[in-house]
Amino acid sequence: MDSASIRRKFLDFFENKGHKIVPSAPLVLKNDPSLLFTNSGMVQFKDYFLGNSVAKFKRIADTQKCLRVSGKHNDLEDVGLDTYHHTMFEMLGNWSFGDYFKKEAIAWAWELLTEEYKLPKDRLYVTVFGGDKNDNLPVDEEAKELWKQFVSEDRIIHGSKKDNFWEMGEQGPCGPCSEIHIDLRPESEVKKKPGKELVNSDHPQVVEIWNLVFIQFNRLASGALEPLPDKHVDTGMGFERLCMAIQGKTSNYDTDVFRPLMDFIANEAGVNYTGSTEGKSDIAIRVTADHIRAVAFTIADGQLPSNTGAGYVIRRILRRAVRYGFSYLNFKEPFFHKLVPVLANQFKDVFPELHQQIEYVTRVVLEEEVSFLRTLERG
Repeated sequence: MDSASIRRKFLDFFENKGHKIVPSAPLVLKNDPSLLFTNSGMVQFKDYFLGNSVAKFKRIADTQKCLRVSGKHNDLEDVGLDTYHHTMFEMLGNWSFGDYFKKEAIAWAWELLTEEYKLPKDRLYVTVFGGDKNDNLPVDEEAKELWKQFVSEDRIIHGSKKDNFWEMGEQGPCGPCSEIHIDLRPESEVKKKPGKELVNSDHPQVVEIWNLVFIQFNRLASGALEPLPDKHVDTGMGFERLCMAIQGKTSNYDTDVFRPLMDFIANEAGVNYTGSTEGKSDIAIRVTADHIRAVAFTIADGQLPSNTGAGYVIRRILRRAVRYGFSYLNFKEPFFHKLVPVLANQFKDVFPELHQQIEYVTRVVLEEEVSFLRTLERG
């Protein structure tokens, strides 16, 4: 199943369950001083959870462009060196605002993953909130009992507050969550060590693919928790990881989400991509393919590279890509801007805003590139 079909199946599945499909919010937030960029799917729905406004639709599903390169979610220096960190990524999500709760969220997640996507049940593990003495919260037995309808108890793992209790901030809506993890290792590795022992241990092939958050409390300024009048569901599934799992790959970069860009870069540079985590040219290809997504979509959403704030973050990402291309792919002339049309065509049916502004975004990237290459030449 190619990535476009995987995305489509997710949205169609939830549309059939009564969800309104809404477009992605822009990566750049003009009216939220607490964030430089949209870094998760729930950002555009924050006011619904806080009770500041009422949702027009009780059930929503979408794919959200996210950027995690600043603040506590900062993966920038890892991107390219390994095979699973990204700057920009898509987050598939389904939402309930005071409508359904744990029972439906869990049943639908299992149905989609195992019946629609046909992921192997014996490679899936789930985590539930294991309780927390300081907050006087017990184990989330409700979620655990619901999961026992689908998986054996030895595949249900109790998670800590850090891993399995989601909070929007110091105060505000929060609640326990339940993650679904998949073991993508070869059979020989699975026989040596069960996947259960590798959940939440940063193994590149035993990864979380979906997080189901059950928002049922409000954290007060005093630190105490009070039950919310309405309970909400907020889920997030990493699209690139899902594609890796369904397409049987061991790296997000080997999926068709990234290969069109990477093949174009390798061809321009006259090198072969091998997938190595050591080879400098392979790292440079991953860096470049990842970074053009963050740079191009952010510019299309209204943020120009600059020397302050969000604009500075984008300038840094752009320059990191150009530096890798200059140093390890021997690109001495501007090349990064050539990736904009490749990316725009690939995503024109999902995020049309880039395709509508190809020439403008290409020109902005080219100007930045020319300016930085002069600096690199002077060395």
